[in-house]
Amino acid sequence: MALTKATIIGNISEQMEYTVKESSALFEEFLSIVKSTLESGEDVKISGFGKFEVKQKTDRRGRNPQTGESLTIESRKIVVFRTSAMLRDRINAH
Repeated sequence: MALTKATIIGNISEQMEYTVKESSALFEEFLSIVKSTLESGEDVKISGFGKFEVKQKTDRRGRNPQTGESLTIESRKIVVFRTSAMLRDRINAH
């Protein structure tokens, strides 16, 4: 089972005693800050949790699986997440 946005908002509302509307606005603003930071090419580092990094992938050769035709996959930016040592240790302890 995956943790969903609705579940996170519900948990914020319950634990922080905010309304669902306030919790939703808070979480949406957090996501907006993270998105805009990544879009600008900067990393997002959350102490004790991990780091979201923007990486540049270079052009590479690939093929169309339906036709077998060779093609070039253009360079693009991707987001990579690296866990903090603290989170990695907690995950591996269970």
